[in-house]
Amino acid sequence: MKQTYSIFSLARNALSHHQDWQEAWRSPDPRPEYDVVIIGGGGHGLATAYYLAKEHGITNVAVLEKGWLGGGNTGRNTTVVRSNYLWDESAHLYEFSLNLWEGLSQDLNYNVMFSQRGLVSLAHSQHEMQALRRRVYAIKLNGIDSEFLTPAQLKEWCPIIHVGRDVRYPILGASLQRRGGVARHDAVAWGFARAADARGVDIIQNCEVTGLKVENGRVTGAETTRGAIGAKKVAIAVAGHSSVLCGMAGFQLPISSHVLQAMVSEPIKPVLNTVITSGLVHVYVSQSDKGELVFGAGIDTYNSYSQAGSPPITEGMLNALIELFPMFSRLRFLRQWGGIVDTCPDASPIVGKTPVENLFLNCGWGTGGFKATPGSGFVYAHTIATGEPHPLAAPFSLERFHTGYLIDEHGASGVAH
Repeated sequence: MKQTYSIFSLARNALSHHQDWQEAWRSPDPRPEYDVVIIGGGGHGLATAYYLAKEHGITNVAVLEKGWLGGGNTGRNTTVVRSNYLWDESAHLYEFSLNLWEGLSQDLNYNVMFSQRGLVSLAHSQHEMQALRRRVYAIKLNGIDSEFLTPAQLKEWCPIIHVGRDVRYPILGASLQRRGGVARHDAVAWGFARAADARGVDIIQNCEVTGLKVENGRVTGAETTRGAIGAKKVAIAVAGHSSVLCGMAGFQLPISSHVLQAMVSEPIKPVLNTVITSGLVHVYVSQSDKGELVFGAGIDTYNSYSQAGSPPITEGMLNALIELFPMFSRLRFLRQWGGIVDTCPDASPIVGKTPVENLFLNCGWGTGGFKATPGSGFVYAHTIATGEPHPLAAPFSLERFHTGYLIDEHGASGVAH
């Protein structure tokens, strides 16, 4: 009887043109005032709203998104998740996030398609080998899984990679984090949105912030394309446009915004069972559940708010990919896109308070934002709720650019992104 009902239910929904489908989250009109307004409906903003409600009981919250959920960097990244960072501060924060990833589908009751297929970082020179061994030892000292692979062990782990010496940059060794992997970017946004909405958070799409209201050094709300919205606290989580929002509040950030390109091949049968990254030949690649090869490289060097990218980066990325995997030369290139990343001088994020009272900031993740999504949201929610930084977020305050205590993660994790 139950099976018959399911068949008829499926047939009815198939003919409904989505008219009778239950919405995953509400689409309310904005209220005049909230306890907390979060600007940015990407993964970090939605995760922050969810943990504000779940961990701190703060549900009078609005998430303002200028477009649609997942239409920014959350839907434009290459979905890599890892915690193999060199410096203690980064390692602890990203490992905390990875622990949340491991239980996220159960916590949200939504399959975020987290796949721990392992992440490999390649070394092509003696200098890289020395740095790689240093990273492996430092990562293990922080209690995080990491191991060294010889070329033969790498070939066993990933049979299709070329480990011969007949290339410009032969592979001399690699590191492996077995708990690293990928997740489904859209599912992460949708899962956090549905879970936050179920706890009473208002998610307001097509609501662009055009100004911030600051009175006597204290933020009191935001001006938007859907009217003025008052707030006791305002939290910024807008990835590449952080400098624009902070400019509205009257202060500058040590941030540069760049284009980060990504692309996919035509879908093929499963051939790549892990994530491969190389900082020297500058490419990283994994295979999606649909069969597409998903790959990217480093940022375009010029500052931009474009979502396109330049042909030289694309050409270099494809050359590097084919050097590592000659068999991929026969594939067709399907599509390319770009996201906007904001990067600090030390390639580490800013999470914490700002010079404006009750205005909080989460930005500067550069190319590492997606992997930090749940951990970032958790520590940011704590900072907003209590007014004091979470211990894991304290080293990443804006004040470090005054004290000089920077966390230099330029290439410290040994990957291309």
